[in-house]
Amino acid sequence: MRHARYIFKGFVATALTLGMGLGMGVGPATPARAAAGSTVGTVVGTTGGAVRGTAGTGGLRSFQGIPYAAPPVGDLRWASPQPAAAWTGVREATAPGSPCAQPKGLPIGVPSEAEDCLYLNVTAPAQQAGKRPVIVWIHGGRLMFGSGDLYGPERLAAEGAVVVSVNYRLGAMGFLSDPALKTSGGLGLEDQQAALRWVRANAGAFGGDPRNVTIMGESGGGYSVCGHLASPKSAGLFHRAVIQSAPCATGGSRTREEAEAEARATLTKLKELKPKEGKDCDDAESCLRGTDAATLMKAYGTWNEPRPIAGTDLMPLAPAEALRTGKFNRVPVLIGVNHDEERGRILGQELTGDPMPPEAYEPEIRKEFGAQADAVLARYPLSRFSSAGEALATVQTDRTWSIPTLDTARLLSQWAPTRMFEFSERETPSWAGDPKLSFELRASHMSELPYLFDLKLPLFEKLTEKQECLGKRMTDTWVDFAESGKTDWPSFRSGGYVQSLATGPWKRTEFTKDHNHEFWENLR
Repeated sequence: MRHARYIFKGFVATALTLGMGLGMGVGPATPARAAAGSTVGTVVGTTGGAVRGTAGTGGLRSFQGIPYAAPPVGDLRWASPQPAAAWTGVREATAPGSPCAQPKGLPIGVPSEAEDCLYLNVTAPAQQAGKRPVIVWIHGGRLMFGSGDLYGPERLAAEGAVVVSVNYRLGAMGFLSDPALKTSGGLGLEDQQAALRWVRANAGAFGGDPRNVTIMGESGGGYSVCGHLASPKSAGLFHRAVIQSAPCATGGSRTREEAEAEARATLTKLKELKPKEGKDCDDAESCLRGTDAATLMKAYGTWNEPRPIAGTDLMPLAPAEALRTGKFNRVPVLIGVNHDEERGRILGQELTGDPMPPEAYEPEIRKEFGAQADAVLARYPLSRFSSAGEALATVQTDRTWSIPTLDTARLLSQWAPTRMFEFSERETPSWAGDPKLSFELRASHMSELPYLFDLKLPLFEKLTEKQECLGKRMTDTWVDFAESGKTDWPSFRSGGYVQSLATGPWKRTEFTKDHNHEFWENLR
């Protein structure tokens, strides 16, 4: 453990800035945690057969496109994941598998019609140094978009972790729940469990410790972590959890009624689309199974936010209830939220339109809060902010993200070791292309990701040297947590301690005051 490394964070940050510390980018030539030992090769034996990866920069090895389950096609469409077929010889693992089927819509996704997509990627240090902590990254994207390979994990692997990123079924393929299909309503979550079973069986071959696995997710991936905490079927498959921008207390599941209403809406839309092909959808199962992925995604829609169904064998209790009652997989948890989550969404609207005019602020608040609007307007008057958009983003951040994340940490900490952070850096990378925005992006939704990953997404500008220093401190902390289940700041139970992560000395944040916790508590 290296908690002492950042006791004097200000000094360390200065040393790093001056080039006295470890290198930046993908990491030092020898991983920070690597002990002396022999370099291992790029051919590794797995339970399915041997795979050949590549030797990357920074003393790392990469293995991509390893199947962890059978292709969910044909009779296996909308079926629980089945074991992947074994192979003979050496399988090339030098390119990622296809992204799971997903529509166009967000830059965090890759439009795809592929259903043969259940593959994972492994990045590991080349030096043998005993068993390393394993981090399984579950990508975000509303459970509608994304793929594991879009998040280059070299920064985390350079700190000494074995990092696994996973593709899992999304949208209609992963979460559609018509009664005719007889699914769990959470096949995407089941896919992730299958990947975790693969990790348990194979992590040791890549230098990882199968008894020390951390699941880590952001946004939709973070809600997936909430699901694994609540699912008995995930018990024993992981030993720590990292949740970023996903307050389990207000999300992570839906009711069967909600899921079946979504399925009926999808079938209704299919009936409009299918007659053009001379078909109909009177029989729900044959209609759904006989529809190609592109048409199905069109009927399902682009802006859904699917979730697993609570009240099933997969998820007996909604995550909030599981945390409240202690009926969840109790492991150490690192949970955090960004200081300015909603700025990205509000500013994103400016990319296709004009900034929000001042006269629109009050009507928007009244529309959202009804009888409570006067109290919200008094607490968040427009005069306090540089623009209406900034004011609305602050209200929505506090109400939707900050307070629910605090509530989640409170629930977790009653039963399990819990650390909470707030990513509060103000000078974050701007969006690629440097669009003109009416107020600063700051620590908006997803803005912590380029500090942890080498993103293969056209989202953000390259990190500056100062930002690289903060990223180095964060990746070190994340891997330290994966290794030990602890951070170098106190647990949440120590007076509701929340650590601010930003350039300069890390310190406790006045979280409840900053986000008007008492106000929102009284407003409920």
